[in-house]
Amino acid sequence: MNPNKVPTKGNLMKAKNSYALAKQGYELMDRKRNILIRELTQLIEEAKSIQTEIDRTFSEAYDKLKKANLQLGVANVRTLALSVPEETGVRVKTRSIMGAEIPLVSLQESFSPYKPPYALYRTRPSLDEARAAFEKVKALIIRLSSVEISAYQLASNIQKTQKRANALKNITLPQYEHLISDISNALEEKEREEFTRLKVLKSWQEEG
Repeated sequence: MNPNKVPTKGNLMKAKNSYALAKQGYELMDRKRNILIRELTQLIEEAKSIQTEIDRTFSEAYDKLKKANLQLGVANVRTLALSVPEETGVRVKTRSIMGAEIPLVSLQESFSPYKPPYALYRTRPSLDEARAAFEKVKALIIRLSSVEISAYQLASNIQKTQKRANALKNITLPQYEHLISDISNALEEKEREEFTRLKVLKSWQEEG
């Protein structure tokens, strides 16, 4: 027999304390879940907004690229594009939301419209405009990746938090409730038996 289930006042006190801790744990898990859900909702809305901006900017960038291709020729534009350096300014940090580590992806600004990687005398303004538009698209895509990764991490953490909250609510708390009820009923029964025994002893003493 589990010694913690023995109907004593000490075990009743332990059961009540454990129940209070489990209830507090459930309330913390529930609060954490609600905060994470609110953060996730904001990230989803932000992702939708960024995606809309990406679609619009992509459309503008391709229009400008078409103009540059017409003015300079596709082969020349392709050659000039090869002079654009590979992006090395992506940085990843993390922040914590209720214990959930969320990645923050950022782009170290390296683009300058005044210092293109190709000779200006060989190009037209349309190419500079196309380059600027695609640089904006790149920055937006990096922002979107940061938001989407963060949303995925939050969703995963929400799922884990939900499981822990459900376990506390549906398993742990009912177990302690039953234990407290069983011990309390057993102690009350003992008290009634003791009261009856004392009453009988008193009656015998009075008759004697």
